[in-house]
Order: sequence, then C-alpha cells, then structure tokens
Amino acid sequence: MRHPVQSGAIAILMTLGASALAADREEEGRQAYEATCARCHDTGIMDAPVTSNPDDWEGRSDLWEAVLFEHAQLGYIRMPAKGGAKDASDYDVEAAAEYMIKTAKPDHPSD
Repeated sequence: MRHPVQSGAIAILMTLGASALAADREEEGRQAYEATCARCHDTGIMDAPVTSNPDDWEGRSDLWEAVLFEHAQLGYIRMPAKGGAKDASDYDVEAAAEYMIKTAKPDHPSD
C-alpha cells in the first residue's frame, strides 16, 4: 500500500508530465503551422481565413475541432489535403490545427 504522500507525489508528477506533453504538442503544432499553414493562413491568400483574425472564424461549425481536422487532413475548397505537405504525418496536421484553434479562438471550448 502506498503512503498518501507517495500517492500525492505521483499525482503531481503525472500532472507535470501531462503539462509538459501538452506544451511539447503545442510547440510541435506551432512549428508545423509555420512550415505549412502560415503561408496562406497568415496572409489570407486564396481567401484562407487568417488565423490571427477572429472575425475570419465567426460562423464556423460548432464542431470546430472535428471539422477543422477533417478539412486539414482531406483538403477543403482551395486548400489541398495537409496544406499541400503530402509527407506530413496525421499527428503534425492535427497539432497544427490545434495550434490554429488556440490562436484564432483561445476561449473556444475544446470538442
């Protein structure tokens, strides 16, 4: 049987580990976004919604993450699948999409 202090320490370490993993994923998402998505979503080329402009994201689906992930993976209107980065992993595409969500609408609840 674990001592209560040990259990508490384990819980704290698990929380810190999860926070570090989330920070790593956010950084990986930022890097993937900048490498592939930013060329259109920072400028609005081809009518891409600009990530830093919340008004560009108004009226989007309430199924925000699920729809954005699908569009990022498969393409949408003039955006090619995976933003044209054919070798991008599903992980990188979803991390970039998560980064876009957090940047565009930081108060939007996660799906």
